[in-house]
Amino acid sequence: MRISAAFIVVTGLYVAAAATAGRAAIAQEGKTTQDGVYTEAQAKRGEVAYGQYCAKCHGPDLSGADAAPSLTGGDFNVGWNDLTAGDLADRIRTTMPADAVGSLSRTDVADIVAFIFAKDGLPPGQTELPAQSELLKQIKINTARK
Repeated sequence: MRISAAFIVVTGLYVAAAATAGRAAIAQEGKTTQDGVYTEAQAKRGEVAYGQYCAKCHGPDLSGADAAPSLTGGDFNVGWNDLTAGDLADRIRTTMPADAVGSLSRTDVADIVAFIFAKDGLPPGQTELPAQSELLKQIKINTARK
């Protein structure tokens, strides 16, 4: 019985170490928004959510107004380049919309981020942008045009 318990503990530690190493490898790969981290379908859903929750302050064209910053072009590039998709998603999730802070689901936020990336000319891919903060933190925002 003791051998079985020790085996289980050692196996559990090995699995945990392998998972940690796997996450570190993903982060070290340097995945960026230039790697097609959202789908066109997700960006279309994000456009609908943006129109419902964001456009009244940030404008229908994402250009910003009054205190709401632009979410496209030079202002967006300067403010978000080299941060992560997780940073952007967390900002949206914890501070927006201004009249109902924290009311957006993680899926809505991921879709809105996909829409912002699409409007900024970042390339779509075959896999949707994840809703989990841990995974979004592994995607660096790179707005440099190829």
